[in-house]
Amino acid sequence: MDKVVASAAQAIADIQAGASVAIAGFGLAHRFPNNLIFALRDKGTTDLTLVCNSLGAAGEKGQLLVENNQVKKLVAAFSIRAGMQTEGEKRIAAGTLDVELVPQGILVERCRAGGAGIPAFYSPTGVDTDLADGKDVRYFNGKPHVLEHAIQVDYAFLSAYRADRAGNVQFRGGSANFNSAFAKAAKIAIVEVEEIVEVGELPPELIDLPGIFISRVLKITDMIDVKTLTRAEKRAADSARTYNGKQALTRNGIAKNAAKIVKDNTYVNLGVGIPTQVSNFLGGRGVWLHAENGVLGYGGIVLGDAVDPDVFNAGGQFVEAVPGTSFFESVMSFEMARGGHIDTVILGAYEVDQDGNVANWSITDARRGGIGGAMDLISGEVELIIVMEHADSKGRTKLPRRCKYPLTGRECVDWLVTDLAVLHWVNDRFVLEAIAPGFTPEEVKALGEIDFAVSLDLKVMEPS
Repeated sequence: MDKVVASAAQAIADIQAGASVAIAGFGLAHRFPNNLIFALRDKGTTDLTLVCNSLGAAGEKGQLLVENNQVKKLVAAFSIRAGMQTEGEKRIAAGTLDVELVPQGILVERCRAGGAGIPAFYSPTGVDTDLADGKDVRYFNGKPHVLEHAIQVDYAFLSAYRADRAGNVQFRGGSANFNSAFAKAAKIAIVEVEEIVEVGELPPELIDLPGIFISRVLKITDMIDVKTLTRAEKRAADSARTYNGKQALTRNGIAKNAAKIVKDNTYVNLGVGIPTQVSNFLGGRGVWLHAENGVLGYGGIVLGDAVDPDVFNAGGQFVEAVPGTSFFESVMSFEMARGGHIDTVILGAYEVDQDGNVANWSITDARRGGIGGAMDLISGEVELIIVMEHADSKGRTKLPRRCKYPLTGRECVDWLVTDLAVLHWVNDRFVLEAIAPGFTPEEVKALGEIDFAVSLDLKVMEPS
């Protein structure tokens, strides 16, 4: 059995108009099956339904298919990304591109179910959010769960490290992510790899995806260039906002104070943005960091020659694989979250309100946004720490009386750390536990809309 094809054009030659295609790849650039995407663009097949985590950055990856007028529907965890204008976003806003937003963990679980012959399942993810509207909700063990239907697709485009001629696949580092679930959901799964070996040359214990799930194998023509994967942060860690003519804590300072809350010898998930900086302040405390792309126990952020293109965190930053680090695909990653195996989740947010509700994925409506893995991460029994600035770039408070944006989770915030305050949810209300140097509780309250008590042991936050 030889599944190797000679070219990307040959690999996708039978994709017809109206087909559904799952495209693997994480973040904006990591391990996208570019050769297959380019070939499908050149073929010009139209009326496609794309299933993916995201389409990637403007002018790249799956965005090319949208820009080439080939896509009619998108099923994804990210339809848009904050601060990034894309053709996909324009078409969704105009109503010319249909979109179904799906939490990242539910996306891979629906695909896994599709490949396993399970038509539907109930999940705690998305309860009491816009994404549950119109779906059946049932109670198990006294808790609400939302009905989710399996996803099956015609084709899956995958990217991996190695494969043999029978289609057995080996992934590298944290790059397994969506590949396995997408392959299982597809009638025809096509994988592009750096290296093709003969059957028997891959040791059985290194085969991450058996060849029974793979139909075609393609050798890539261009090796990974780390420079194309590096994305700069929008704002520097040492940047700070000013309130009442006084400088608040930097973003790095927010992370430092959030790290003080984390318990030693625990498993902690760090979200994108400010949360990734928390890792700088956890050394020597026995904390095991989790990233939903499929990494547990990773180390700090690395640069230069220390970079491995397949070892990165949920923000796409390159990190160190230290002793004890493990890699796995996204289904397992979210099993850790929904199953209650993660102790603490640290996320950024657009808003946190008086009742401990959090909104962090859309500032418009339920058709447009970046859900990512947040809803899945907080659906288990976790301590949730939100880190964010007290106001947005236009000076509007991010602590409204009631969230104006679509909710990520209801009554779920345990700690809120801003550049002005540390607030702890105690006995159904927030308590001010610490305050930025040079500010008063009255100023903090006036710069937001939520009410809070002031701790009798009020502390001063550590500057960065």
